[in-house]
Amino acid sequence: MFYNDKDDHDPSHTHADEHVHNHGNHDQNASGGKLLVSLIITVTTLVAEVIGGLLTGSLALLSDAAHVFLDIFALALSYGAVRLATRAPSGKHSFGFARMKVLAAFVNGSTLLLISIEIFREAIIRFANPQAIIAVPMLIVAGIGLAANLLVALVLGGHDHEDLNARSAFFHVLGDALSSIGVIIAGIVILFTGWTWVDPLASIVIGIIILGGSFKILKEAIHLLNEGAPEDAETDKVAETLAKIPEVISVHDVHVWSLDPSVRLLSAHIVLKDQSLHATSTIMAEAKRILRERYKIEHTTIQFECADCGQCTFH
Repeated sequence: MFYNDKDDHDPSHTHADEHVHNHGNHDQNASGGKLLVSLIITVTTLVAEVIGGLLTGSLALLSDAAHVFLDIFALALSYGAVRLATRAPSGKHSFGFARMKVLAAFVNGSTLLLISIEIFREAIIRFANPQAIIAVPMLIVAGIGLAANLLVALVLGGHDHEDLNARSAFFHVLGDALSSIGVIIAGIVILFTGWTWVDPLASIVIGIIILGGSFKILKEAIHLLNEGAPEDAETDKVAETLAKIPEVISVHDVHVWSLDPSVRLLSAHIVLKDQSLHATSTIMAEAKRILRERYKIEHTTIQFECADCGQCTFH
């Protein structure tokens, strides 16, 4: 007997299509609008910082501009992933395109890693070959960049914190804000002391910030793409919880995974004593309640097996 949690009174409903498609559809549209507005602001910021970096000769400003360019790519990619995620499931893609947001986050994390390596390389070169820097224009442009970054961070600040895609885009912007602060500090020091080595030092700090964020995003994205169980819903823990339900003899073949951090799924085999279909409905309802309330698992596929029927196989 197979059951699906789409409808407590309809055990024949076995697909997640409608559930996954409708899950957070309104939030997806709101997120897409925020990403689009942020994209427009960020493009304007990039133009200002590239011009300012070329005029002042500031590596810190140009490295910040490189990160802004990455932001544009990240925001555009995240926006595209959000638009795809709203598409309805089909016979070919039964879960829809929710996983596209995780793929976008993986790409964003990878590009963050690459840009941090490039910043380190350029900083080393600048340490070996110092160049004159015009501090005042550097400060003005960095200030404009900081204001733009804070504006974008404000726009994106209300994102769903379980959305890895939105978090990866938000981190790009937050990293830019911190980078702009680093550029401003370097500009002030250079203005009053003439220590041009502070500029590549600020670049290294910016690179470390970006590198740390990239590792965190990549770690979570790879975990999701490998169908890893959520940290608070590991399979052993879930199986142990289900086994405590009255009338349950044992639980096996438990799998917990996520389409993205906000959509969790489970499949499991539960062994019971021989009883009628009607009698198992109470056990099914209790299992789904526990999974929903304790582990935030909304979509489940549970197979009941009869311990006394000589048909179940234990693993």
